[in-house]
Amino acid sequence: MAAAFLVSVAFLVAAVVVSGSPVTLTLERAFPSNHGVELSHLKARDMLRHRRVLQTSNGVVDFQVQGTFDPFQVGLYFTKVQLGTPPVEFYVQIDTGSDVLWVSCSSCNGCPQTSGLQIQLSFFDPGRSSTSSLISCSDQRCNSGVQSSDASCSSQNNQCSYTFQYGDGSGTSGYYVSDMMHLNTIFEGSMTTNSTAPVVFGCSNQQSGDLTKSDRAVDGIFGFGQQEMSVISQLSSQGIAPRVFSHCLKGDSSGGGILVLGEIVEPNIVYTPLVPSQPHYNLNLQSIAVNGQTLQIDSSVFATSNNRGTIVDSGTTLAYLAEEAYDPFVNAITAAIPQSVRTVVSRGNQCYLITASVTDIFPQVSLNFAGGASLVLRPQDYLIQQNSIGGAAVWCIGFQKIQGQAVTILGDLVLKDKIFVYDLAGQRIGWANYDCSLSVNVSATTGTSRSEFVNAGEIGGSTSLRDGLKMTKTRLLALFMHITMICGFVFL
Repeated sequence: MAAAFLVSVAFLVAAVVVSGSPVTLTLERAFPSNHGVELSHLKARDMLRHRRVLQTSNGVVDFQVQGTFDPFQVGLYFTKVQLGTPPVEFYVQIDTGSDVLWVSCSSCNGCPQTSGLQIQLSFFDPGRSSTSSLISCSDQRCNSGVQSSDASCSSQNNQCSYTFQYGDGSGTSGYYVSDMMHLNTIFEGSMTTNSTAPVVFGCSNQQSGDLTKSDRAVDGIFGFGQQEMSVISQLSSQGIAPRVFSHCLKGDSSGGGILVLGEIVEPNIVYTPLVPSQPHYNLNLQSIAVNGQTLQIDSSVFATSNNRGTIVDSGTTLAYLAEEAYDPFVNAITAAIPQSVRTVVSRGNQCYLITASVTDIFPQVSLNFAGGASLVLRPQDYLIQQNSIGGAAVWCIGFQKIQGQAVTILGDLVLKDKIFVYDLAGQRIGWANYDCSLSVNVSATTGTSRSEFVNAGEIGGSTSLRDGLKMTKTRLLALFMHITMICGFVFL
């Protein structure tokens, strides 16, 4: 389940390829309640989130970007989807740490009725949708869910169901239904609103713990994992979307970014293989360098095994280092800065009092992965500004240590201001530093093995539908989604 504490980001856009025509979903951005949260509280929430992670074309739509990124706000990253006939809108949290799309059902016990995110909550009623059908235990899609621990079956009622229990005591249970997901299609400059695709999703009839709280309540969770029950896998199996998605999250105060079901194409992207047969997006981190100097950390610290390894998770706000790597990392950062910089420890975090730009003082960090791919971090990618003392800004190490754990988690602190491509078909993840306020090219491959590139960057401006395109002769579709992103950095 995606953490409810991602960096506040405004409207994002997504492009997906549909066999024959592009589609758009509108994802909206909400403003969470304005309150500060101490770093320790944010870390505690991330830790709960980590325990919650389930173990087991020829057109462009110009979207309006709303909201701003505020590092002193805590919020969510969510989108709006339409399900059923007639369609009903649901706000669902985007989560790359789980597979299943589920929404609150009309019979739900414990589901919040209102949201502090200034959105209207909805409840799915299968009886009111003419295209809804229950998923039985004999359905092959249910069998796939059972194999990935995303579903269970009861011989009592032959109903495919689920129960997700999380480490913080929250949880949800319900049953699976199949119904239509409505997609606004765009083809050669014309928009239609009657494109649909059948998907299996969860109908939640019980929630507990943090899921019942109204302050950051949404209608459900949109899992972006790679198992067969995920919507991206379902759309891919139907030939509606490629088995790849990408994002580019703006890290400045204006927020926003891009999320596409498709591959962002950029010449500087480097790729590293996914670790095979893992439930999450695990990578082979091999070493860490500070100012070009490789730290003396045994590479086995980053090896993937039970409760070990390196995970890319947009549902985590901060970033986390395996315990054995944390102290060498912090010590190397401190040793690389001028001795005139005053260091302090604030609530257990290494901090620095800065009167100049952090880019002029702090070193570059490189995370080196298998295949020769390096993720280069600026100071803003591993430091968090907390407050000011006597005219000096307090910057603290944003990477945290998971006590007694050998897991490294790359959250939004690291992922922002970069293109990230999750190529599930090729079993690899790629990235490149990028100004996420600029346009991007999106590629998708059809059954003819042809691909086309779509300019997905004319978002939020006044450009007309046709003006925002980079056209080719190939007829493909692109699916666009407005998404709202919230990642909270709230400290001290």
